[in-house]
Formats: sequence, C-alpha cells, structure tokens
Amino acid sequence: MNSFYLENVRLRGEAATVTVEDGVIAALGAGNDKGLPRVDGEGKRLLPGFLDLHTHGAAGVDVNAADPEGLRKISRFFASHGVTGWQCSVLTDTKEQTLKAIRAAREVIEKGSGGAQLMGIHLEGPCLSVEYKGAMPESLLMKEARIDLFREYQEAAGGHVTYLTLSPEVPGAVEIVPALRELGITVAMGHSAAGYDTSWAAVKAGVTSATHLGNAQRLFHQHDPAIWGVALESDCWVEAICDGLHLHPGTVRLYLKAKGWDRVVAITDSIMAAGLPDGDYKLGVNDVIVKDGDAKLKSGVRAGSTLTLDRALGNIVRWTGADPEDAARLMSRNPAELMGWSRKGAIAPGKDADLVLVDEGLGVFATFVRGERVFG
Repeated sequence: MNSFYLENVRLRGEAATVTVEDGVIAALGAGNDKGLPRVDGEGKRLLPGFLDLHTHGAAGVDVNAADPEGLRKISRFFASHGVTGWQCSVLTDTKEQTLKAIRAAREVIEKGSGGAQLMGIHLEGPCLSVEYKGAMPESLLMKEARIDLFREYQEAAGGHVTYLTLSPEVPGAVEIVPALRELGITVAMGHSAAGYDTSWAAVKAGVTSATHLGNAQRLFHQHDPAIWGVALESDCWVEAICDGLHLHPGTVRLYLKAKGWDRVVAITDSIMAAGLPDGDYKLGVNDVIVKDGDAKLKSGVRAGSTLTLDRALGNIVRWTGADPEDAARLMSRNPAELMGWSRKGAIAPGKDADLVLVDEGLGVFATFVRGERVFG
C-alpha cells in the first residue's frame, strides 16, 4: 500500500494529516476526499525519513563482504531506526573485492531493498593519506590519483557510485575532482594531512563535503588551519559522527555555530556491530574489537561506530536543546541537498513519502519508504 491518508500525527507540534498517492506526498492538512485507506499515527511526531550517507554496515553485515541479501538485511535494520535512504560505504580494499561489493550494491539499488532504500555507493578511498589512513589498509592506498580506476568502478556500478572520499594532498587528487564530478560523483575530502592551501584548492576544484570532520585528519592550527579550517570556513557540508565518542558535544555545537544548521550532515560511520553486543567484528580487512559500544582496531585506533541515526537525533537534541524537527534536518534535508536528491529530505507536496513516526522519547514507531511501510 503506497497510497493512504495518514491522520492523527503531529507535525512541528500541530495536529496534521498527510495524503500519500503512489508513494508521493500529495497534500498536507487536506481532507480524505478520495477515500484513501486511513493510517492512524496514534498521535506520534512526524519527521522526514533519515538519510545516512556514510555507513559500513550493521546487524552483523559488513558492506565490503556483503552479498545482496546482506545489504537488504542492513536496509531492514536501518528502517527500524528511521532510515529511509542510505549509501553503502566501501572501505579501501583490493580491486577484486571492491568490484564485488559494487556489483552487490548495484543489484540492490536497481531491484530494491525491502527496507531503507539503498541510494548509492560511497567509495572511501583508495585515494587517501597514509598518515591519516585510520582503518584503511596502507598497502592498498593509491600513491597517485588515477581517474581510470574510478571510471572502471563507475561503469561496474552502472552509474551508482554517488559519493567519494579522497585526500587532496595525494598527487593528482585535486586534478581529478572535475572528472569525478562529470561521472556524477559528489566528492568529499578526508583521511587527510592536507594543509590550508591544498584544501582550498580541492574546494575550488569541486569538493563539496568533508568526511567525518575532526576524525582521521590533520587538525586545526593557528598557523595553518588545514583541512579542518577550510571545511569550517568554506561552504562545504561537513559530516559529523554524533555518538559522543568521535566528537565532543561542544565540537558538534561549534560546527553548528560555524556552519549553520543547513551545512552539517549527521552520519553514523557504523560498522557491522551496530545493533549487536560488544565483541569481535570485521571492518573490511580489519579485525575490530567493540567494548562498551566503542569500535577500535587492536592498535587502539577508532574504527567506525555502533551508532544509529535515531540515537544521533536524540544526542543532538540533548546537546543543543533544539527541537527534534530542527535537529532532524541534519539527517534529512541536509544530506538530500548535499547529494542533489530533490525528492528526499522534507515533508512537502511533491516529495517522496519517506516518513518516520517517533514517540516522545524519539523512539521509532513506524517508517515509510515511498509510501510503503517498511517498519512498524
């Protein structure tokens, strides 16, 4: 059922109704003149569906190793946490394994997920800094950026590589940014030791986002603000992992103060351990130990998170005192605008009926993707 009349919900604190026809929001506040099936929202708060642009897995499934059914399992798990759309992030890996991950993702993108919609593929590497590689295998990092590899990946993906993280200081990286954009890829900078001038050159070349700002990158210095300073000074969107471990709450407030509420994107950077207890897990080729919900390599380097976007929403509300509707912008409208997904990210006529109902504690009650109830 992707046509219905949603009633008894609250939109920004006011009683509201939503008319959904063929998976699209047709009207707000109108009567049910067409006699559509009624769906009772039970007085819950209505928010736009969440969009996670950067995640490596969940529910026991690692994106790099996932087959299509594994990706669908992640989609169903994400739907239970209010996510209606996501990009699967492929960690730097061998060419063979990267192509395998790309082909699995392509199948789910083109044939459907049964949960949160898989919107595209994020390649996190291999054009990344050795110094700030994080969990990236050093032996597989590119020493010089080559556009031919990314053309091959995009061809295998059927055009579904939508997002790419690179380090501006890798030789040739800034130069290939325009070609990446011509391939339909939104380019982010991260895992980087780049200084101020090099980072600005990347932005001028077409970089529009900063990957998990403040993590796995050269930090701000008064004599060289570096990649962090450029991300805050420019019009770039910045990713923020709002789990309270990767960033201090004050750092998140600083981002919002510097960038405004329309340029910060909440991500999870989650790994296969999301939704599961502490223990031993994988992130690409890496062994990861999760203790007290904190994922780290054996070396002690943090390796992704166990965060979900509904928890991130609650954290942002607590840290800022913002209304949930305003906080939710970081995981709905902002990622949609960054990626150019014009039908996503807002509750308005003409937009896809990607909706989430939450209770007073911001727990997810129901999730709809293009009008189909996928959770609740």
